[in-house]
Formats: sequence, C-alpha cells, structure tokens
Amino acid sequence: MKIKSGMWIVVADGARGLVLVNEGNALEPALKVVRVYEQDNPKTSEQGRDRPPRSFQSFSDSRSAIATADLHQRAEDRFVEQIVADLAKDSEAGAFDDLVVVAPPVALGEMRKAANGALSKKIVATLDKDLTSHTIPDITAAVAKALEG
Repeated sequence: MKIKSGMWIVVADGARGLVLVNEGNALEPALKVVRVYEQDNPKTSEQGRDRPPRSFQSFSDSRSAIATADLHQRAEDRFVEQIVADLAKDSEAGAFDDLVVVAPPVALGEMRKAANGALSKKIVATLDKDLTSHTIPDITAAVAKALEG
C-alpha cells in the first residue's frame, strides 16, 4: 500500500501531535499540515502532592503509603483522547477515508481505546514509533516504508 492522495496521517505522543494530509499522489506524496497540537505537561511532582497519602491499619498501629495517580500520564491520556475526538468529528464530516496512526506504544494504545467504531474502520495502518520531533519528509519516508512492508 502507498500513501494515497487524500490520506490522513496523525503523528502524536502525549505532548505533541500533527495531523497531516497527502495532497500529492501515491507516487509522489506531499504531506501538508492540517492541525498541530501541543500541551505543556509538567512532571507529576509539580502537578500534585509531594508525598503519597498514608493509610492506617485497623488491627495495628502500622501505616503504609497509598499509590498515587500519575497525573502526568493522565494528562497525556486526555491529550491523546482529545486528538482522537477531533479526528472522529473530521471522520463524521467526511474529511478523510483512510487514516494512518503513528504514535509510541503507550499513546497508540490509548488512541485505539478512544477510537470509536466508525473511526477505527478508517484506520488502515498503525506505526508504533515516536515521530513527533521529526521533519515532514522524515515522517513521509517512515510512513511510506511502513505501508510498503
């Protein structure tokens, strides 16, 4: 398979995202930016409490720490879910027929969970790499190679 004309490609991780469209043809793809996403997501220690809460045992006077939520990961998950929600709206509006998703494994898993039936049917390929900091020609080459192999 090649990068068809009009095919959309989303490249995302937990902090950055790009939505691209191929305005060229299958032999000479020309990816153009449709939308850019960014978020400032500080470390969990900067977002929440500095120490985990404590619990007391009912049968003794010992205490133990309670696992705290990873606020940084939660923010990344919400960010990825927002990208998928926007893609679902675009899909319903008929903006694209084919979608390629490029994301690191954790973000890719969240995107798969968040994609509903109609959007998930339009996903023709996934690539579990973090290409958000790469140039558009590098992204084009990586996606073309993944679709061919």
